[in-house]
Amino acid sequence: MDNEVITYLKQNPDIAEFVRYHPIWYRYLMRDPNRLTELKKEAKKFYGKTFPQKVNTFSNQLQMVRMFAEMAKSMKD
Repeated sequence: MDNEVITYLKQNPDIAEFVRYHPIWYRYLMRDPNRLTELKKEAKKFYGKTFPQKVNTFSNQLQMVRMFAEMAKSMKD
C-alpha cells in the first residue's frame, strides 16, 4: 500500500476502522491509491456523517422532544 495511504489511515482511526470492517478496501487501495477520496465518502456514509443523514438524525431527535413535550403536557392536565 502507498505510504500516503498508510499515513492517512494512521492519522484517521475512524477510517482505518472502516477499512478493517470492509477489507475489500485494502485491495482497492493497493491497486489504486487515488481511490482514497471514494473511501472517505463511503466511510462518511457508513458512520452517518453525511449532511442528509445528519438532518435526518436531527429531525428524529426533534420529533422525540416534541413527543415528550406533548406527553408531559397531557400528564399535566
